[in-house]
Amino acid sequence: MHPLAPDVVVVPEPLVAAPPGLVVTDVDSTLITQEVIEELAGHAGTREQVAEVTARAMDGELDFAESLRLRVATLAGVPATVFGEVLAAIVPTPGAGDLVETVHASGGAFGVVSGGFEEVVAPLCRGMGIDHWVANHLEVRDGYLTGRVSGEIVTSATKVWKLREWAAEHDVPLELTVAMGDGANDVPMMHTAGLGVAFCAKPTVRAAVPDTISVQRLDALAGILALPGTPGRSAH
Repeated sequence: MHPLAPDVVVVPEPLVAAPPGLVVTDVDSTLITQEVIEELAGHAGTREQVAEVTARAMDGELDFAESLRLRVATLAGVPATVFGEVLAAIVPTPGAGDLVETVHASGGAFGVVSGGFEEVVAPLCRGMGIDHWVANHLEVRDGYLTGRVSGEIVTSATKVWKLREWAAEHDVPLELTVAMGDGANDVPMMHTAGLGVAFCAKPTVRAAVPDTISVQRLDALAGILALPGTPGRSAH
């Protein structure tokens, strides 16, 4: 249990009356138990260095985009075959698959927004039946990582934009959306959604987001919202 205040999730009235039409989560340390950048760094021999920067970024001490560039730079020279190795080692958070299934069973869509990397996130999401995802791309030349990010970096603003875009695509009002994450760059998205839940989050995030879950089970959200297959949800 986190040493801060005990878990409290106050479900707003719209989500009491109806199931969420869209649930969006972060990936690293939320949908999965690991930080993909750290798994990649393990193959570069820079895991400890990268983990320290990751912790500071997720706690809001560093600008996320700049911290990502610093961490990615340590991956230069790693063979691109690393993506398959890291994907094979990914461990979804307990209850992640069940949460995706229950959201779908209630008629909702599921999306993920990640400061991690498309090369790992995309096949992970396809395998889990997730509807939408967005993540960064790592530049590869001649079969090796260059240590640079290709294209725009996924920031906190990107996460808010994708939440809004996917909600509009599914004709879901924002009050029927739920967002979950653990890091500082997830806070604006959680504040935008109808319900934002800090999941096993850093202290600064828990201070910014009053609704929290500190048990490492994603299907705890399904129970809180009483989605199909969990007690408490009446038929609609």
